[in-house]
Amino acid sequence: MIKRTILIENKSSITTKNQQLVLKSEIRESTIPIEDVGFLVLDHAEIYLSIPAMNLIVENNTAIIICGSNHLPNGMLLNLNSHHIQQEIFKNQIEASIPLKKQLWQQTIIEKIKNQGELLEKITENKNTFEFLASKVLSGDTTNMEGVAAQQYWKNFPLPNHEKDGIKRERYGDYPNNFLNYGYAILRAATARALSGSGLLNTLGIHHKSKYNAFALADDIMEPFRPIVDEKVFEIMKRYQEQELNTAIKAELLQMLTQTVYFKEEKSPLMVGLQKTASSLQQCFTGDRKKIKYPKLWNLTDTE
Repeated sequence: MIKRTILIENKSSITTKNQQLVLKSEIRESTIPIEDVGFLVLDHAEIYLSIPAMNLIVENNTAIIICGSNHLPNGMLLNLNSHHIQQEIFKNQIEASIPLKKQLWQQTIIEKIKNQGELLEKITENKNTFEFLASKVLSGDTTNMEGVAAQQYWKNFPLPNHEKDGIKRERYGDYPNNFLNYGYAILRAATARALSGSGLLNTLGIHHKSKYNAFALADDIMEPFRPIVDEKVFEIMKRYQEQELNTAIKAELLQMLTQTVYFKEEKSPLMVGLQKTASSLQQCFTGDRKKIKYPKLWNLTDTE
């Protein structure tokens, strides 16, 4: 089932009644079954969220995403008890060997670089060397092929309606970095929700290790999915002249959560695909699998 993403940008109250969320603003009131909601994005300084509603939301493994004054996602609230064998899964994750984590990171970066190359080829219609770069990724990516690929990727990424190609990718940079940052933050939240749902501890990454990062594992596993955000921003830039985030642009970015991704024998919305990837990672930690199950982001032969 595809879960809904609810974006609230007005002064509102969120309460609960009969296992449903009750959303009330100054102009309307509506109810939503809690099982329909995957993400609740709060982007207003005067939103009231009751404790019973909050508990109902996290029990449903719905992610609450809180935006700051700059309208970018600033924090998340997730269920801490989302799996029936939570302690056993944590133990496997904590005791994972360094060689295993290096192999998982190698797999992750190979997928990321391949996806970057595929997207560039798709939007520029030019061949590139990203498949070759991916083949050079070592265990743990000790030669930083991720960085080499990123430099080439952003240098050659086309800017619609602009005279020259290339984006100067900066975390706090100018347009279109604000669009990219919003999309990445939503992707990070969706990845964290999927990992939490598989009983994994987001704090323990396989590569990211900052002691200040509570979502290191989400930052690891989201890497191959980033080009989905990049493609969405590219499409938005072609259709909108605005350079500031507005409601329409944020709604477009949120739609990427329902974009189709492709596994070998099936296709799924992104939010479901992330759950399959997270489940496969959990099995890697238990020794039941050797590879993370990453989907193809596009089926270039699909005519649907």
